[in-house]
Amino acid sequence: MDKTKEAVTLAESKAVDRFRMISPLLEASLDAAARKNLREKIAADNDISTRTIYRYEKAYQSSGFAGLKPVDRSGMGAGKLPENFDELLSQAILLKREVPKRSVSQIIRILELEGRVPEGVLRRSTLQDHLYAAGYGRRQMLQYTQARNSSSKRFCKPHRMMLVQGDIKYGPLLPIGKKGAKVKTYLSSVIDDHSRLILASKFYAGQDAVIVEDTLHTAITNYGRMDACYFDNGSQYVSRQLKLSLSRLGITIRHAPLQSGRSKGKIEKFHQVVDSFLREAKLKNVTTLEELNRLWGVFLCEEYQKRPHDGIREYYESLGASVSAEGITPQQEFNRDTRPLVFLDTNVVSEAFLHHEKRLVDKGACISFRGKRYETKPSLIGATVEIAYDPMAPETVTVSYPGTGPFTVSPLKIGEFCDKNPTLPVSMQEAKPKTSRYLDAAAKKHEDSREHLADALSFASYGKEADDHV
Repeated sequence: MDKTKEAVTLAESKAVDRFRMISPLLEASLDAAARKNLREKIAADNDISTRTIYRYEKAYQSSGFAGLKPVDRSGMGAGKLPENFDELLSQAILLKREVPKRSVSQIIRILELEGRVPEGVLRRSTLQDHLYAAGYGRRQMLQYTQARNSSSKRFCKPHRMMLVQGDIKYGPLLPIGKKGAKVKTYLSSVIDDHSRLILASKFYAGQDAVIVEDTLHTAITNYGRMDACYFDNGSQYVSRQLKLSLSRLGITIRHAPLQSGRSKGKIEKFHQVVDSFLREAKLKNVTTLEELNRLWGVFLCEEYQKRPHDGIREYYESLGASVSAEGITPQQEFNRDTRPLVFLDTNVVSEAFLHHEKRLVDKGACISFRGKRYETKPSLIGATVEIAYDPMAPETVTVSYPGTGPFTVSPLKIGEFCDKNPTLPVSMQEAKPKTSRYLDAAAKKHEDSREHLADALSFASYGKEADDHV
């Protein structure tokens, strides 16, 4: 039994090594030429043939991790197993993968009915042992899947602002609704992937997409532009407006694979700090959102940004670098990074996060927006204008129309008197020409007529001059 376990361990070790070699070739985005070059490089680096690498690829594609394990041929002496046992074992694995609940006896029966092996040659215990040795046990495949999902999703960028992660966490209930009704709050945060510094974090009274936009707006304003953002596939992170805003600033959006919480481990780890704060906040009996965010800002600064982070230590130790006993805080790691920050003009950033919509100006020179009427200009009556607004401060609306400079409008207030000298709509305003097109056209026609008459007189005198000469 000990020898069997040792053989299984050795087979799994070899399979892991083979998977390590071919894992770069499993990238779906590689084209045929790039895959061929990469296969040759892997073969040269591991001192094996290209054909062997190709065989490992095919084995993994057909049988998964189990296909990478070497087959234990012990006990396959003459007269004990059929000569085509390797083929029978591969078919048995395929049948098991098709229907995982198939028993070994059923698999043998199928092989016999297909004529691959005579009846009574394959014994159930023998095939079962070889299936287990090949790594096709349920427990072994489960361990492999869990290990691969965990290890392959661990990463850390080498410098700050190369990648940031964003996520939303449930906050406490606060009596901020109508008549003191309890309202659920939500914490939206953005963390730098390299330094683990929290670039922006705030509680909101809703969880729609605008809170994510506001969080990123704050992060970019305070720390500059990041290269890319890494989000899950929640509705707040796949909105058209978010993609448009970040693309205007040259920021790439990447989404984590479905059901892969480990890929966002840094911000998930940070949420454990948030849990500590929420336990303490309950003791304060917070009743307003402003007070909750004030307390959170203090706690975040003192208990996270300025405290040594184990993840930073682990990162440097994995690279063979030593870390002092005091450790490194997220704030220290961010500030000591040599990569320069790229700050953008605040007006450019604000414009990128503005929402834009179209509105029709009614006969009262007003537009409707979020249940309110905003007064524009009488000259725009009947025109379709574009409005721009910050969703976190929608009371300020900017109106734009071709030929009219952008201007800010406010909710309509009915005054004591009406406007006695209203501006006419653009279509009714008298244009002020620089010249008379009528007189210009008449003068041109007159000049053309004179030139035509001169040519005719010149031709008529030509014959008379010829006769006089004769």
